[in-house]
Amino acid sequence: MSLAACADLVQRGDPDRFAAVMAAPLGVRARLWPVYAFNLEVARAPWVTKEPMIAEMRLQWWRDVVAEAAPRAHEVAGPLHDLIRQAGLPVAVLDRMAAARVWDAYSEPFEDQQDFDRYLEETGAGLMWAAAKACGASDQAEATVRGFGWAAGLAGYLRAVPELEKRGRVPLVDGRAEAVQDLARRGLEKIAAARAGRRLVGQAAPALLAGWQAEALLKQVAVDPRVVAAGQMGLSEFSRRGRLVWQAFSGRW
Repeated sequence: MSLAACADLVQRGDPDRFAAVMAAPLGVRARLWPVYAFNLEVARAPWVTKEPMIAEMRLQWWRDVVAEAAPRAHEVAGPLHDLIRQAGLPVAVLDRMAAARVWDAYSEPFEDQQDFDRYLEETGAGLMWAAAKACGASDQAEATVRGFGWAAGLAGYLRAVPELEKRGRVPLVDGRAEAVQDLARRGLEKIAAARAGRRLVGQAAPALLAGWQAEALLKQVAVDPRVVAAGQMGLSEFSRRGRLVWQAFSGRW
């Protein structure tokens, strides 16, 4: 039950976020490890079993962890519980992050675009807001952080589309090229709107490092939406590293 265990989990299961945390100031890393480890645990819960009910039970376990007053002896649950108390993490946000992952356990498509948007709001946007709160964000920054997190979540989700289809899911409400292109443009609009409120984020800027690739990836899709279905979204290693270093040193995102 340690921060080292959380860091190791993120390093093995979510290397992009691991890189983002390592680019953050040393003083805030301990605040980010438990949040990202929790996200990884709930994100993978639906995929470790073929039985949806078992997946739901795993997700409920994490919802109980978040809600309970007493900590559990678990390598992620323990540090997360401490962080909830120390940083005042929004329990409802963490709960919805876990609850939203129930969709991943089943093969039914999203009901409509609003349902898809809600999924990104609870997962990508919720995660970034929880991370920002861990870094000391004020409530005034919530809309800004969530907007950027939604776009970052969309970029990551679009990269996962081929794998989701391979696993028998219907990941998009409308998979036509023009619809996918419109999604990417919406994400870019949210990034632009979030930047207008950059000053509100303040000391919590390290939490937004996790979205360092989002704009470039969404621009790829906006130019050629076929890269999604082809599994060709991605940046060169030079570009990835350069963007992360620039964002970390400039504090701009």
